[in-house]
Amino acid sequence: MPATLTRPHRSRLPAETGQASTGTTRRTTGVASIRERLVVTILLLTLFGIGMSGSVAYVLQWGRIQSQAYAQLSRDASDFRELANANIDAGTGKPFTNVSDLLRGALQSKTLSESGGILGIVDGKLVWKANSSVTVRPEDDPGFVALALEKAKLSTVTTERYSSRSTDYAYLVFPVVWSFSGETGALVRVIDLNIERRALNDTFVTYALVGAFAIAVTALITWLVMARLLQPISWLQRTAEEITEHDLKRRIPVRGNDDLAALTTTVNGMLDRLESAVEAQKSLLDDVGHELRTPMTIIRGHLELMDTTDPKDAEVVRALALEELARMSTLVNDLILLAQSERSDFVVLQDVDAARLTDETFEKVRVLGERRWILDGLADVTFMVDPQRITQAWLQLAANAVKYSPDGTDIGIGSKVEDDNVRLWVRDHGLGFTEDEKELVLQRFGRSRRAGAKRTDSAGLGLAIVNSIALAHGGRVDIDSVPDLGSTVSLVIPRQPATEPTS
Repeated sequence: MPATLTRPHRSRLPAETGQASTGTTRRTTGVASIRERLVVTILLLTLFGIGMSGSVAYVLQWGRIQSQAYAQLSRDASDFRELANANIDAGTGKPFTNVSDLLRGALQSKTLSESGGILGIVDGKLVWKANSSVTVRPEDDPGFVALALEKAKLSTVTTERYSSRSTDYAYLVFPVVWSFSGETGALVRVIDLNIERRALNDTFVTYALVGAFAIAVTALITWLVMARLLQPISWLQRTAEEITEHDLKRRIPVRGNDDLAALTTTVNGMLDRLESAVEAQKSLLDDVGHELRTPMTIIRGHLELMDTTDPKDAEVVRALALEELARMSTLVNDLILLAQSERSDFVVLQDVDAARLTDETFEKVRVLGERRWILDGLADVTFMVDPQRITQAWLQLAANAVKYSPDGTDIGIGSKVEDDNVRLWVRDHGLGFTEDEKELVLQRFGRSRRAGAKRTDSAGLGLAIVNSIALAHGGRVDIDSVPDLGSTVSLVIPRQPATEPTS
């Protein structure tokens, strides 16, 4: 009784608009917009992750179901082949007498699952059907019955897939020829993939509901967490709106030690610097106003009292006005220089011979006043400085020494190497400075009270300019002084500054 079986052939499966009217509205909209974008982004990523994992799981599970269906058909073919080869009816214990008895025995011995169906074909006719308790009825589909009858005529086992508008079967047709009489027949076994898919769909509907719930919970938790995390930004915006030029004391509360706390600390530091800058600006305006008010008042007062008919009086007032205007011009130039000292290109560094610079400066200062000028020392070294700025600062120190020392006294200048620095100094036998005045005179409009009482034509910017030039080189100004005995004021400049020369 010849019977053959072929391998199964598996088929492939197919932004807000509008302008805020108030600061509060702008703040709420800004923060909410950030929070919404973050929440939406997280939810989209979560949805993508859940959707991608669900889709991959669905495809893999569907492929596994189909593989199991064809594996079951393969086992059914093996069972039927063994039954045919044994040729014994399990119910009666007697041999089968024909193909019809063999198919009857096969149908009776087979336990079908919910998605299984079975038929028996004898001599091109549908003879055997499953009992009425079986759900899957392939005999109700004329198209499948016609296909099964055609496959029953073949000499090989067919394992394929059949799909119509209402059915999707993985099926097996096992042809049989009775060797004694030549009678033909076929066992037809089907597995309804729609039923299998329905169970799979039910499982993934549950998965989708659980995923939707997880997304909703994630959205709620993310919204609350983002509200807490972004609170410093809200405080930052609120504080920024409340800060005015008259009130720079407000600061953002710092909570925690995360990145936003670090950002808050940085912003508070920026506000501190801003407050210092504004205070310095106010101080500058007050000082400049005070310094300019005096010469302007003097000029105006003399012009109002000037006798225009008296040429001598007019000449005196003219000379006085020119002198005051020259002082105002010097003040403005000094202020411009101090402002330039904050720029990165204020100094242009280059290699300079300290000894040669000292000699050149000594020759220039000798014409500043009738003093005994002494060259104290020369530093035999080269260092990176802006020679013009250093000379300017050195000449300012020499001019101060002449201004505040008696005629005929000694004034010495010199240079020497100290470790990694070069010291450039000017010493005199003048008024000197007290300990309290040493820091004061280096500030803008800082004056020694005793020097101010003696000379009233100084705006107090000379040493401030010197200090700015020293700081621009990465150095400092040292003052060694004894009141009424004299001072030594030094520029201490690094031989190799931290920054490379800009020239």
